[in-house]
Parts: sequence; structure tokens; C-alpha cells
Amino acid sequence: MQIDIITCVPALLNSPFSHSILQRAQDKGIVRVQVHNLREYAVNKHGQVDDYAFGGGAGMVLMIEPIVRCIESLQSQRKYNEIIYMSPDGELLTQKIANRLSLLENMIILCGHYKGVDERVREHLITREISIGDYVLSGGELAAAVLADSIIRLIPGVLSNETSALSDSFQDDLVAPPVYTRPAEFGGWKVPEVLLSGNQKLIDDWREEQSVNRTQERRPGLLSS
Repeated sequence: MQIDIITCVPALLNSPFSHSILQRAQDKGIVRVQVHNLREYAVNKHGQVDDYAFGGGAGMVLMIEPIVRCIESLQSQRKYNEIIYMSPDGELLTQKIANRLSLLENMIILCGHYKGVDERVREHLITREISIGDYVLSGGELAAAVLADSIIRLIPGVLSNETSALSDSFQDDLVAPPVYTRPAEFGGWKVPEVLLSGNQKLIDDWREEQSVNRTQERRPGLLSS
């Protein structure tokens, strides 16, 4: 999979893709993540990529020209399945969306900044808009990293144990059950006996029951969706 991220603040994306699972996925050649500095496609030698909004108002808007230049340059190299814009008013990211996106070959993720992007970009170039929650960040970079992480970890070969992703929260519209590790007792706090029993069926049944109970308690909306 190829993921191209367009941003005017590329340094914000250095760390998320340089460690742990996301770094190993790239080292294995399973996914390639490239961050593109929008200022390299600026309208002038000063690196300008934003301007004041027509009609007035506070905040700057990312201009259409640098974005078009960058996207067209990328499209000249390969065909993209999706051009995604990270936006507070996009569709809310869910596990089902991450599952579907993990099956694609190539995608572009555009990060907004300041007051967002010229609306014509959204009208004519963007194929999908995604939000990671009902709140506003300073830019789309952190949201793009969240989206990419949710997708990459689902690609076969990325996780050392591929069944791990299948037991994540939300894969079956349930949150994950509680998990424990050594020691079996600490300060009088004990691990549930069933997990030490060695009876896998009892353990699986317990985990299923815990998932349902925890979902009912914490995220009841999942059970009615």
C-alpha cells in the first residue's frame, strides 16, 4: 500500500511513522508512507500556501493552487483509490471504515490547517472526508496519523500475530475484554481464575461475556447500531 500525506507542516508527522508497528511495516515493504511538503508547490518563492478568506473573517485558508499542483504531481505517478481530506465535519472514523480502507492500494491524505482548505478542493478533488471526532485540532496532521495507524495495522503481515487485530475493540461491534499479565497476584489484586485455568473454551466464553458486559456499560450505542 502507498499512503501519500500532503501537509504544510511535515515535521509534525516525523515521529508517528518512525517507531513501533508503523516503522516495522515500512521496513518490511508492506506499506510506503510519504509525507509531501505543500510549500514545495507554493505559488511564489516565499513558499506561500495560504491566504485570507474572501468575505473576511479570522484565520487563513490553504490555497487551491498548491494543493492541485501536488495532487496532480502524485497522480502522474500512480492511480489513487481515494483522496481523503481530514475534516472535523467528515464522516466519523470507525473500525469498519478502517477495515475497508486497508484493502486499497494507494491513497492520498490531505491535511487541512488554519481555517481549512479552499472549498473547491473539497468539491472537485476530494473523494472522501473523514473526521476522528467532534472536536477541532490545529491541523489535520495528527488526525492523518491516527487514520494511517488504524489502516496499516490491519494489513496482512504488519502485526506479528495477525489474529491480534481481529480481537481489537469494535471489530465485532463490541469493546475488548479486560486483559491481564504476570504476576498473577500483586498486592492482593488477583487475575481472574478462569484465565489461569488452561481451559480455552471457558476463557473464550468469559472474554465474550466480559466484552458484552463492558459494551453495555460503556458504549451501549454499539449494541443498537
